[in-house]
Amino acid sequence: MNGAEALVHSLLDAGVDTCFANPGTSEMHFVAALDRIAGMRCVLGLFEGVVTGAADGYYRLADRPAATLLHLGPGLANGLANLHNAKKAHSGIVNVVGEHATAHLELDAPLTSDVEGVARPMSHWVHTVESVDKVANAGRAAVSAASARPGQIASLILPADKAWSEFGDAPAAQGAVMTAAPDAVDAESVLSIAKTLRSSGKSTLLLLGGPAVREGAAQWAGRIAAATGCAVMCEFYAERISRGAGRFPLPRLPYSVDAAVQKLAAFEHIVLVGAMPPVAFFAYPNKPGRLYSPGTNLHRLAHRGNDVEGALRMLAEATDATRTAFVTPSRRQAADTEGPLTPASIGALLATLIPENAVVVDEAVSTGRGFDGVTHDAAPHEWLTTMGGSIGYALPVAVGAAIAAPERKVVALVGDGSAMYTLQALWTMAREGLDVTTVIFANRTYQILRGEFANVGAGEPGARATDMLTIDRPALDWVSLARGHGVGATRVTNLAEFAAAMRSSLASGGPSLIEVIL
Repeated sequence: MNGAEALVHSLLDAGVDTCFANPGTSEMHFVAALDRIAGMRCVLGLFEGVVTGAADGYYRLADRPAATLLHLGPGLANGLANLHNAKKAHSGIVNVVGEHATAHLELDAPLTSDVEGVARPMSHWVHTVESVDKVANAGRAAVSAASARPGQIASLILPADKAWSEFGDAPAAQGAVMTAAPDAVDAESVLSIAKTLRSSGKSTLLLLGGPAVREGAAQWAGRIAAATGCAVMCEFYAERISRGAGRFPLPRLPYSVDAAVQKLAAFEHIVLVGAMPPVAFFAYPNKPGRLYSPGTNLHRLAHRGNDVEGALRMLAEATDATRTAFVTPSRRQAADTEGPLTPASIGALLATLIPENAVVVDEAVSTGRGFDGVTHDAAPHEWLTTMGGSIGYALPVAVGAAIAAPERKVVALVGDGSAMYTLQALWTMAREGLDVTTVIFANRTYQILRGEFANVGAGEPGARATDMLTIDRPALDWVSLARGHGVGATRVTNLAEFAAAMRSSLASGGPSLIEVIL
């Protein structure tokens, strides 16, 4: 048995059975091992950002890590933007990164690089295999690191000679690596926060993030709100929000600095539940970086690595929160399907069309900024947002989500500028036959940047600045782009066409794309 085969056996035994791959020469023995050893689903991505983003989406739905296969330092570097997003989302991923054979490194061949140096900023755990007999243990250690709570990025660097060298029998089976159990919270902190809620409930905000925005945890937050009168919100960006009819409504903290500052000014106390202290996404002249008032008292109930649902349950018990939480009623009125396409009309229509138990991957950016408010009463679903802010996340994450949960409909909402970063994901959707409806909002501009140009006080954009903020010369043809990647596509210019295209796509059972001309 060679080192590559030992690593495949090790990953499978540890519970990793999906590998998103974009290999090169240094990884050919690992590819051969994946070919010979049954059990690993191998999914090819035509760009490393698709590979790493898909692994992020897979973890968000499966709650366990997948592997990636990347080619040397440059291949890893191509995937770093979506590894950044995955790291911010606390997604567990095992990166298998090829390296030159050890003796070849001293020759400084063209693809030689500091692979560990490339990996380290976007990884929690980095290790280079030192000898072939240590490959299996290194693979298991990588899975263990990725399976921490919260999840971590583990990058295992496999030199080519450690992959091809023979060393003995298959590693002894040890069984799947169990996801680390979350830590319990401090009981005294719970009692202290309960006291604050009993005395200052109406001026207190529970700010939820991470695992706290899942259905079970949010229900406990709703009970606490019903008992104490406190407010409940979630961070603007959250990796997996349980939303829709029958669930406790979780309004998101506004993205805009002014709106967020105004919203938070009403609270004397903010209780952080899996969330971070709220800060602005960027610095703006003459605006605060911290969104809460200077005199606000911050209380930490639980970190992401804690048993967040258990902490909220304890807090509910400590506040005698026995009343049932308010839940979002089902939508009673059908949305209008006549008229122009606007963010408001699109959002209202989406609320009637989102299928039950769907997964919505949101990178609609400027067009979708208001979707949160108008889709809250759609059928029960989960909403995934970018966590690190690096664009080009939605299409790859949709790939990973669809592979992790093939029984669920996946809807990717994405701006045309963002989608261009990782449009190769469409090819993977077609090859794998994934049930993904991709909606491209084609405003033919980086609209978010036009707004930010004004927000930072840069004045009015001139001709050269405008050229750097628009993508309309030539206009992108998303129907042709999708069909060229093997995905059926249609273009819509009004609400009626959009409604018909969405219904057709959702009924198809496979990948399709709708270009919405704004």
